[in-house]
Amino acid sequence: DSAADTTENIAPTATINEAEVDDSHHPLAVGDKCQVQWRDGAENLDAVVIERRPVGYRKRRKLQHREQRQKAATVGDSSLNDTNEENAALAAMMDVRNLPADEIEYYVHYSNHDRRLDEWISFNKFILPTLERSQPPQVGEIKGEAVGMGVVPTPEGVALGPSMSMDLDDDQDHNETNDNNNNSQQSSSDAPISFTTGGNWHGNSGDPALAELEREHEETTKVKNIEKIVMGEWEVEAWYYSPFPPQYSDIETLYVCEFCLTYMRKVKTYKKHKATCTCRKPPGREIYLDNKGGEDCSNLAVYELDGKDHKAYCQKLCLLAKLFLDHKTLYYDVNPFYFYVVTKLDEQGAAHIVGYFSKEKVSSEGYNLACILTFPQYQKAGYGKFIIDFSYQLSKREGKAGSPEKPLSDLGKVSYRSYWKHILFNLLAQHKFSGVGSETGNTGAVAGTLVGGAPAIAGPGQETDDISIQEMSARTGIKTEDILSTLQALEMIKVWKGQHVVYVEQKVIQEYMDQKKQFKLCKSECLNWTPPAPAPNSTT
Repeated sequence: DSAADTTENIAPTATINEAEVDDSHHPLAVGDKCQVQWRDGAENLDAVVIERRPVGYRKRRKLQHREQRQKAATVGDSSLNDTNEENAALAAMMDVRNLPADEIEYYVHYSNHDRRLDEWISFNKFILPTLERSQPPQVGEIKGEAVGMGVVPTPEGVALGPSMSMDLDDDQDHNETNDNNNNSQQSSSDAPISFTTGGNWHGNSGDPALAELEREHEETTKVKNIEKIVMGEWEVEAWYYSPFPPQYSDIETLYVCEFCLTYMRKVKTYKKHKATCTCRKPPGREIYLDNKGGEDCSNLAVYELDGKDHKAYCQKLCLLAKLFLDHKTLYYDVNPFYFYVVTKLDEQGAAHIVGYFSKEKVSSEGYNLACILTFPQYQKAGYGKFIIDFSYQLSKREGKAGSPEKPLSDLGKVSYRSYWKHILFNLLAQHKFSGVGSETGNTGAVAGTLVGGAPAIAGPGQETDDISIQEMSARTGIKTEDILSTLQALEMIKVWKGQHVVYVEQKVIQEYMDQKKQFKLCKSECLNWTPPAPAPNSTT
């Protein structure tokens, strides 16, 4: 997601002075690099221009649409409502090639920052003396420019991309709480569909067979098509592109019912829906309930949904989640998955969605989690660790170890390493080691070799049996390779007498325990779940 990915094939840069770029015929072009004043004005960040559009773009689009409809009604010619003609008219209106620089909005990616921070900015946000052109500006012509959302002007004309639907009249309801998203969705236009197992997309795989798909994914998702969502009492800024149906794409605000996940474009429709919606919890079966009160009561409930039985809800959940997950391509083919929706109960018993994870019904790799999301309004409150722990509780009930789908994202790796460390250190703190004699002193312990993947972990001076990596895996539900990778990252894999062993330093364990970190974990006694019977054909 770095700026280097975006500007990889850009021609050599040419630095120009402020007088040159201030010329109204020379706006910034796609690929240009320049420092940008960050939102609070406290600092400037290096950025690269990804996309452009006219200022007041949405108002112009709506006006163009209404004028086209009125013209068709006046002359009585329904052919004027033809989508192709409307799109051509809109594309001409959206052409920025002859607009002054300050009449254009610029979509920028901040170098060395996650794409979630990408945003539309005005011309006055650029620190113009730092501008580096990707190519010398040409008066009256900027070649290879992408205009709006998927619009590419060429010498022959302007092509309109799939997300620029003209179905935008605010006076039309579109049955938006019924026809458009309460039934099973079909892929919108050219939106990417699942082409990787498990529903996660990890770019830069290095696989030549996937290179074209990676390029298409990057190109399609490079610009956010929804700026924010309103969900319950929360207004949340969207992070990434999500392939909602055309009439719900490329809008400023999407309104979402937090109970049934119906999404709407207009606040009046949203208010009407909130007043009439009878849903107060997700569909599916409640398999976890912690509402007995007490200091450690989390007031959480978890629901299990079969993607085949609750297709519409799961599809809406995937589309909504994509707004906050960069590498995810599964939106419509939800049949092969179970979904576990985590909710927080209010005083009336209504279940407000906090996050979810999905899990393949059949995973040849032994994955116990495909996608995971805690919605931004509930992040940094411990729910992510709860969801991770919940997936392992299910694995233990199944009598096997599990692991999240690989490769993990950078943020996913941090979350899982933190969880694995917490679980393993708590397990080691409760275990009394038998010791290996005076060679370890009183500071640590040396374990058996890693040959065969089942080393024992030993400690100094206690009177009990050692514990093996496989035993740790059985107790925690964590796969042995994840245990070993965690210990290695903690520098607890040592060489002793010519062999690789696991070394446990009791002081390190105790120092961690003294921190008394409180993780919000799944309570086994609140989980009412038995593994479902394997489906004869999990994809139908």
